[in-house]
Amino acid sequence: MQQHQQWMQQAIRLARHGQYSTRPNPNVGCVIVKDGQLVGEGFHPKAGQPHAEVFAMRAAGEAARRATAYVTLEPCAHFGRTPPCAKGLVDAGVSKVVVACPDPNPLVAGKGMQILRDAGIEVISGVCEADAHQLNSGFLKAMATGMPYVRLKVASSLDGRTAMASGESKWITGGLARQDVQHWRAISGVVITGIETVLADNCQLNVRKLDGVENIDTIVQPKRIVLDRQGRLPLTAKLLQQPATVMVMGPYRQELADLGVLQFEVQPLADLLKILVQQHQIYDVLVEAGATLSTAFLQEQLVDEMISYVAPTLLGRSARAMFNAEFDRMAEQLRFKLKDVTQMGDDIRLRLIPSQETL
Repeated sequence: MQQHQQWMQQAIRLARHGQYSTRPNPNVGCVIVKDGQLVGEGFHPKAGQPHAEVFAMRAAGEAARRATAYVTLEPCAHFGRTPPCAKGLVDAGVSKVVVACPDPNPLVAGKGMQILRDAGIEVISGVCEADAHQLNSGFLKAMATGMPYVRLKVASSLDGRTAMASGESKWITGGLARQDVQHWRAISGVVITGIETVLADNCQLNVRKLDGVENIDTIVQPKRIVLDRQGRLPLTAKLLQQPATVMVMGPYRQELADLGVLQFEVQPLADLLKILVQQHQIYDVLVEAGATLSTAFLQEQLVDEMISYVAPTLLGRSARAMFNAEFDRMAEQLRFKLKDVTQMGDDIRLRLIPSQETL
């Protein structure tokens, strides 16, 4: 089993090569091993291009016969823009397939592993499943539930403030923390914000620089959604410099339509999230907003993970609070479990999972 884990970890590392470019497809890596030696490897680079298994089988050639394939996600079982990988593995003559995560996509959902077993191939599932799941949190959740994986990003001072009373917020955190935010945007299908944030910061909410990526044009930029119930988004806003990637939830405005901006009617946040999955194949959502919208996502239990950057500074009691929920009793509090903590320069990053536990 330890050997299986070592090879699967290599497949997971390969899968990460596609983390900024495969949307809406999942990140997948594959290695093929024979007699303890690596004979082929690959990852899925972009939607419409061959899957990880295909690249690995091409590299292995005839050496794939009677070899073991390690795949981070259950091989597909359906014809899409590419043929089913499960059938490809059968044709390649592998004797064993080790899978990290089953694929809850109804088009797959066990069918891939069944094709392999029906062909007499030994299948082992669940190796390094938790690590592999992290590669595709949004895809896996959306396929299983119809809802995206929602990350809420906040940056605050030690006293829980996110901006001065005037709205000035540049910069609370340092350069390393701000660069880290670029990663979370880059793995997201959309960044959601509120109109107050746009008016205060004239933000772009796009990806401008990524560690390890020389050509930013190779990544899939996230869409940007502005919640603008009163139709106040100015046509001079910086994010409208790329209008095709902007969505607005608010009253219909012809001038936005003329720019190519997609518009939604005002609706509950949960309904908006369902539409993003069903109609736009958006499975990972990043919320970068002010206190009101951030609190709404939390209180409606729509947040899967909170990413909180804390800077070693005090902004004072007149500065804007991180959240604006009002609780009268301890039993009403929103609790979290710490996923991990990372120091970034003088700042720290907390990754937190909402807890269902009550005191």
